[in-house]
Amino acid sequence: MTTLTIKINKRTKAGKAFLAMSETFFKGVEGIEIIENVSEKTNEKPVYNKEFITKIKKAELEIKKGNTIRLNPSDIWGSIL
Repeated sequence: MTTLTIKINKRTKAGKAFLAMSETFFKGVEGIEIIENVSEKTNEKPVYNKEFITKIKKAELEIKKGNTIRLNPSDIWGSIL
């Protein structure tokens, strides 16, 4: 088996045409498998800090539990203090 990796920019005209052509010719053909691997990006750092992600997930859980505070839009500072 041989693996062929091709980077295609889906936003370009040529990229769209190549994808359409390859799907048309190779879809359902025995022995050829098209694998779209979006998550495998080399030399890229994570977009968000791990601590930030943990804070956001914790906040989401608190919201689902109903542990929220209602703010009065007319008096935001009064609602907070």
